[in-house]
Amino acid sequence: MTRNVLVIGLGLIGGSLALALQKSPETKVIGYDISEKTRELAEALNVVHEVAEDVEEAAKKADFIFFGTPVNATLEWMDQLKQWQLKKNVIISDTGSTKGLIMKKAEELREQRITFIGGHPMAGSHKSGIAAAKPYLFENAYYILTPFDDEDGNNIIALQQLLKFTLAKIVKIKAEEHDHMTAVVSHFPHIVAASLVHQLHEENKKFPMTSMLAAGGFRDITRIASSNPMIWRDITLQNRNELVGQLDAWIDEMHRVKKILMENDDKTIEAYFQKAKEVRDALPISTGAFYTTYDLYVDIPDYPGVISEITGYLAEEKISITNIRVVETREDVFGILVISFQNEKDREKAMKCIRSHTNFEMHVS
Repeated sequence: MTRNVLVIGLGLIGGSLALALQKSPETKVIGYDISEKTRELAEALNVVHEVAEDVEEAAKKADFIFFGTPVNATLEWMDQLKQWQLKKNVIISDTGSTKGLIMKKAEELREQRITFIGGHPMAGSHKSGIAAAKPYLFENAYYILTPFDDEDGNNIIALQQLLKFTLAKIVKIKAEEHDHMTAVVSHFPHIVAASLVHQLHEENKKFPMTSMLAAGGFRDITRIASSNPMIWRDITLQNRNELVGQLDAWIDEMHRVKKILMENDDKTIEAYFQKAKEVRDALPISTGAFYTTYDLYVDIPDYPGVISEITGYLAEEKISITNIRVVETREDVFGILVISFQNEKDREKAMKCIRSHTNFEMHVS
């Protein structure tokens, strides 16, 4: 018996979810996007089995409905959903990066006996839009589900059974715990990265060479500051209470660091950095919030054609790269050449490929 899955919002996340769910047997994936151009691309790129022109009609026959839209848009869709004719046992979910507002709105759906289970695939890409959608985007990433405490276990199992085709690590947590933890590891770091860039901008007015020297560790630690400002505006506002708490804790930590520096105790300072190194080194490499760059640092010698030589080896093995750059300021990084890949498998293949042709030192961060 065929089950119908409707994905509303066919950007990077919604499109990638639609592609992944096509691997589910006896499943028909129907897609809708408010943008006519995106709907046309979805059809041309076979992102879905069928493109819906009338979302309400498509919803009538859906067994699962996913909102692959930003949180504010999802909240509006959830209001519209109340007026739709839906199957009795339809399961609704979303892909939003904050869950508090979503689950509060979901309480209104429960009053109409509509099942809603919050979701957040914690993966992404440096690119956006349907053209960047990949069926393996969520592979090995955490896919968070935030069901109500008294949700019917059969509904949760049904959703998990469908989502297993994303090859993600599916876990269940409370919405408030989700918003707190993502504030710590994703939302707050974006604020820190943006603040560091603002500080650099001000310093550069007085010392114009500063930005030229920011090509090494500074560039890496502030990479996320290049993310879409509108998306992060919304995330920051939606999770502002958690972020205020993180900012308070950060300010306390900076006061502690300042005190350590003022005391000028070399052992205390070393211990501070040692503890940070131990915690950082213990972090998982391949799983993170939103998107992970799979970077490979290659310590290449300086001779003409060495970069094209390496990319040539990778091309022969049909290994795709997403970015490549030469690091000019290298006192705090492990190599002159940084090559970025779409996933960990490609990076591992690249390491084997380069190792088979050269004796260059390599490192992953």
